[in-house]
Amino acid sequence: MYSVVSRETNIVKFCVLASGSSGNAALLATENTRILVDAGLSMRELRKRLALIGETLESIDAIIVTHEHSDHVSGLPVLARAKGLRAVIYMTRLTAPAIDWGETTPVRLESFQAGAAFQIGDIEVQSFGIPHDAIDPVGYCFEAEGVRVGIATDLGYVPESIKFHLRRTNVLLLEANHDLDMLKVGPYPWSVKQRVMSRVGHLSNLHMSDYLTQDLDTCTANLILGHLSEQNNHPAIVQMVATDALEQRGLRTRLSIAAQQTPSEVFQF
Repeated sequence: MYSVVSRETNIVKFCVLASGSSGNAALLATENTRILVDAGLSMRELRKRLALIGETLESIDAIIVTHEHSDHVSGLPVLARAKGLRAVIYMTRLTAPAIDWGETTPVRLESFQAGAAFQIGDIEVQSFGIPHDAIDPVGYCFEAEGVRVGIATDLGYVPESIKFHLRRTNVLLLEANHDLDMLKVGPYPWSVKQRVMSRVGHLSNLHMSDYLTQDLDTCTANLILGHLSEQNNHPAIVQMVATDALEQRGLRTRLSIAAQQTPSEVFQF
């Protein structure tokens, strides 16, 4: 593995830079390490959104990928070739060859087996397989300075294995992709609707609610719902469904909804 450069920020922070069908990216930063999770935005747009939270692409130590779909990796080939960037790219062994890198595969590429745990700087990384129609999709839990961050989007349902990994998270980014009624009457072809609703598709508001009422860990202080479909969901619906679910549990979890066009708030610890 490549080494990272030490610097001081004195906090652990997490920000969803973009979340949705048109592009996904998030930043996790500690005192010594900065990780970009997915690169589904152009290099220019990533620079812009990082600047909004006081960060730069040049400061990124690692880019870690969930799967090869374009809304998660569209900016990756350009980032891999860009001069002046030192970020090492991490993804599963099966995902790497599924990406169109252009002329050459990046030199700064580290691959791992889905389910592996490893270290990037001072951040512990635990990968876990997710049920989605990609080559080898994974979610992640990150832990540093006693703070645990979980990311589970692009999944058709939440199996027991994922529930296990998402325990003890202080911050959880969870998918709330579609409202079933909106999807069924929406403009998508029936074949696409079937794919989205399948067990290797995307998590509906209903399944998100089921997870919150039955399985969300009581120590999860911050819940971010993301990957909302612009055509088949609405933030107000997601807010209502999730709030009802949390109230059923009597949880005081802080709820926010990640957007496609603007970064989320910066969660700091």
